[in-house]
Amino acid sequence: MATWDDVRTIALALPEAVEETSRRGTLSWSVRRKGFAWERPLGRAGTAELGDAAPTGPVLAAMVDDLGVQQAWVQADPAVFFVIAHFAGYPAVLVRLDEIEVDVLREVVVEGWLAVAPKRLADAFLAAGEHPDAGDDPEV
Repeated sequence: MATWDDVRTIALALPEAVEETSRRGTLSWSVRRKGFAWERPLGRAGTAELGDAAPTGPVLAAMVDDLGVQQAWVQADPAVFFVIAHFAGYPAVLVRLDEIEVDVLREVVVEGWLAVAPKRLADAFLAAGEHPDAGDDPEV
């Protein structure tokens, strides 16, 4: 089970990552003003759409490289990963934070960062060996 502190630790360890809190009090992490992970409470529409499957705990949204990656995460572990209609066509995945293991969370957050980080910054990160499996299909 992961926590917001785990997300914070992982996200802020990435080059040039910053944390912000919205006016509503939700957390988000970005690199050069591009968000890669954020707290995403479900609203009424999302909760109604998911019905009994709607999570009751915290939800993290994270950017992904493309919609194929989004679907791969959801298909690999639907107890942890999901999407709602609001995210149709948008390259991000929703994560039940209280169901994900920290090592998998690390992969999700790093992949989100890689999806939006400037190419030179991402290439330097990868060249440093920080995330040798980047670009591979998710293994959850």
